[in-house]
Amino acid sequence: MKKKIVLRATLASSIAFSVFVPAALAHDALDLEGGQKGYREVLSQEELESLQLGYRISGDKNVKNLTEAASVQIKAGMDGRQKNMADVYAHKGFAYTGTHTAGGGTGGVRVFDLKDPSNPKEVAVFATEIPNTWQEKVIVKTVNTPHFKGDLAVVSVQQLSRNNANFPDSFGGVLLYDVSDPYNPKKLGFYKFSDRRITGTHELYLVQQGNRVLLLNSSPYADYYTGGKEKDFQIIDVSNPAEPQKLWDFDPRILPEVPANFNGYHWNAPDGKQRPVFNHSVITDNNGQYAYVSMWDLGTVIFDIRDPENPVFVGRTEYSVNQKGSAHSAALAKGGNILIETREVSNPVGTGYESAYGYTRIFDISDKSNPKLLSNFVTDLTLDIPPTSAGRTTFAKTVHDPKVQGNTLYLSYYSGGVLSVDITDPSNPVEIGRYTPEKSDVWGVFIDRNYVLASDMGQGLKVLLKNNNGGESSANYAKK
Repeated sequence: MKKKIVLRATLASSIAFSVFVPAALAHDALDLEGGQKGYREVLSQEELESLQLGYRISGDKNVKNLTEAASVQIKAGMDGRQKNMADVYAHKGFAYTGTHTAGGGTGGVRVFDLKDPSNPKEVAVFATEIPNTWQEKVIVKTVNTPHFKGDLAVVSVQQLSRNNANFPDSFGGVLLYDVSDPYNPKKLGFYKFSDRRITGTHELYLVQQGNRVLLLNSSPYADYYTGGKEKDFQIIDVSNPAEPQKLWDFDPRILPEVPANFNGYHWNAPDGKQRPVFNHSVITDNNGQYAYVSMWDLGTVIFDIRDPENPVFVGRTEYSVNQKGSAHSAALAKGGNILIETREVSNPVGTGYESAYGYTRIFDISDKSNPKLLSNFVTDLTLDIPPTSAGRTTFAKTVHDPKVQGNTLYLSYYSGGVLSVDITDPSNPVEIGRYTPEKSDVWGVFIDRNYVLASDMGQGLKVLLKNNNGGESSANYAKK
């Protein structure tokens, strides 16, 4: 794709949309309505200690000494019910973990002091004020604008039950907090979707661009549920966190391959297949020049956002006719010239498609208008397909989220735990390590300082140390 297209939100008003909305969406990989991520078992800290669960770990090269230093569950909520962990982020020696839907949701964000990585301490809870919601994703950045200077946290908020008449005070959106003192977070603002047909914000990203701070927001199905009135991907100015202002949103119908009658979800793709399209997540480079938007079967869509009121479409990844797209998340490597794309395929069987769970694709994007596939990273889980799996889903065997540090790619893999991959040669990725807790259900991974953090939906926060004077030997099984 060589052409560049300037996308403007105002063009959407000239398009007529169907308002028919089926009761449920049937895309391959996830159900954001009720949080049906398949969490198998949520354990309290007391249960974890009594069960003495172990882990398996193997490694080579720079992860050969990786060991588990700590495993700690989040505390029960204010209602006394055990919540479960979603994604994890780290900033200035503190871990920030989101929460999923177990225990009735509204578990908020948990803050852990990692001063002693072998003994993380939960020191604060915030973002619990919107009832009947869940708070999956949190990003924290140090920002400096004329309106705010300090550590800013943005938190995704999703309704447990979309547009439920029994939950009139439940709204989706993004909560903004000052966490300059992580022990005492202070609410600054709320970017709220007043239209309760929108589930809310699933994932998000935060970047400072000059003297502005931009929130990049992913709200799956917003386009579909509102008949095109709202869009799935928005850019929001949060330079003044108390007064978030939407600058722009992306209408996929601007692209020549997406027809004007696109209903916001079912895309009649050029390959002749009807494919699901919605925005799942987004990242940027460090300077906020380019955004990488995971648009499921439309691929990873790349925008030049240097003028955030008028982003420019640059290019996107594409799929072969027999591949499910399912562009779920992205990461960058090699100074932004390599794109990592994870594909969350939980139903490995489908007529006309390859039989495979979700795996990782690696692209050369030195020319961002023309991403070139360098390699696929496939694991033993990818092709482990039971003969009765047709039409059934399991998140256990699909890749989930990617993170990169130097030449090492870290992947969260649900039942596979955390995989470490050497991408020194991006055209030949090689697995060099694997950490798998017993009863693993790892959602997210994050690398900070000398530790790797993993968030397990059933067991909480895992802290892995990288230099530990030897650590566990390859393929060792450790009991706590």
